Amino acid sequence: MSQFFRAGVGAVIVNTKGMALALERSDTVGAWQFPQGGIDDQEEPITSVYREIQEETGITPDLLHLIRPYPHLLSYELPTQWRSLKIGRGQTQQWYLFRFLPVHDAITLPSPGEFINWRWTTFPELLPVVAEFRKHIYHCLASEFTEIRELPKGHNP
Repeated sequence: MSQFFRAGVGAVIVNTKGMALALERSDTVGAWQFPQGGIDDQEEPITSVYREIQEETGITPDLLHLIRPYPHLLSYELPTQWRSLKIGRGQTQQWYLFRFLPVHDAITLPSPGEFINWRWTTFPELLPVVAEFRKHIYHCLASEFTEIRELPKGHNP
């Protein structure tokens, strides 16, 4: 069994109301998460996160304002049955907090794709529907990215 942790990135994307973008997985209906994914060879984490966001949501980099990165790397372990030589034991991720600059119809999930639905939500609403093996990461993000609740309505940096 593979023991490596794949390098990855994740994004907390917040709208002007201080709500975060969550995506419902197509392979596990009812399981929601933030955009995330692996870092390609020779790719910088910030480049990866913009690529993953666009691939998974259709949101282009010009519609995002980077607020700040999470100060530490976060890791999760996949359930044993999901591990493989290709994806490893789990991921070690760099997370980023973004402000979404509102544009009508900017969010378009690829079809078929990894996700089937999206919504704006809060951490307390999202935590019960996040995969168990990712919950500790989401608790860390909720504790660190407290400014989500403090951003004034209508504020765009």
